[in-house]
Amino acid sequence: MNVIRDRFNQLKYQNKSLESLQQLRSDLLDESALDSSYLVLIVGSCIIATCGLLANSAAVIIGAMIIAPLMSPIRGMAFGLLEGNVTLLRKGLIAIFVGTVLATLLSCSLGWLVGLPHFGSEVLARSEPTLLDLGVAIAAGGISGYAKVQPRIASSLAGTAIAVALMPPVCVIGLGLSQADFALSQGATLLYLTNLLGITLSCMLAFLVTGYASFRRASKALISTLLLTAALFVPLGASFTRLVRQTHLEASLQQLLLNRTVTFQRVELLSSQTDWQTEPPTVYLRVIAKEPITSNQVDLLEQFVQERLGHRFNLVFVVGQVEEVRRSGP
Repeated sequence: MNVIRDRFNQLKYQNKSLESLQQLRSDLLDESALDSSYLVLIVGSCIIATCGLLANSAAVIIGAMIIAPLMSPIRGMAFGLLEGNVTLLRKGLIAIFVGTVLATLLSCSLGWLVGLPHFGSEVLARSEPTLLDLGVAIAAGGISGYAKVQPRIASSLAGTAIAVALMPPVCVIGLGLSQADFALSQGATLLYLTNLLGITLSCMLAFLVTGYASFRRASKALISTLLLTAALFVPLGASFTRLVRQTHLEASLQQLLLNRTVTFQRVELLSSQTDWQTEPPTVYLRVIAKEPITSNQVDLLEQFVQERLGHRFNLVFVVGQVEEVRRSGP
């Protein structure tokens, strides 16, 4: 136990050499610069992410996540907060602000030009962040900060960028503004702030643990960032509770409908999808049946579901008719 305690204390209180600190500071200053390379990557990743969101293509969106440069100035801002380095803090904030505004305006313009009547699941998925998103942001930010001081694991930065997904929420903000869907933009803004604060907090902790900053000097900035992040627990916790409730309701509903339809109506339930944006929620059921399903049957089934689950749903059956075809000759 003494050996473990000594090693922990050595990790906690180690002091990096002046040369190492200057090298890290110089690297972060370069990464936080608002130069042409940064702007090109912002524009490119924004166009790719917006097109992927409009096409509802996860593969294209992942490509935009990898080249998005927003992670670098966030690390610079985190280290500037720890050190009280006004120059580094200012450069990081300016780069983040300009990149965010530029990406929002560009995605808004693309969304207005394309003019899709409805957005796909990839857009809607980024409008309801939960505590799970905050956990991902904290873990990814910690890895990013640790990778900066440990070049051996720099290859993991691509996976970290994919995990935290900074650019897509910004593009969803612009897409929501292009259709005056302020609820969509508000949800994406909450996700972006969750990622931003989660990464900043965990980067600060990573720099502290690895000995690149003094806790005494960084305590005020760390506590302030922690309080801002904790303030997100209220909306994120409400979304998480709603997600858990919806998941349980969907599972119960699917099991109930499967037993009910297969046993009593002689239809085969292929899949179900619930639209929670309507009131009451609408459940779309893809089924195969040999006989037509009447509206009276749907009404009776809705009443049965409400009695069992205590929640009303609008049921919409998408029926595929089954027809037996045989050869004509003997």
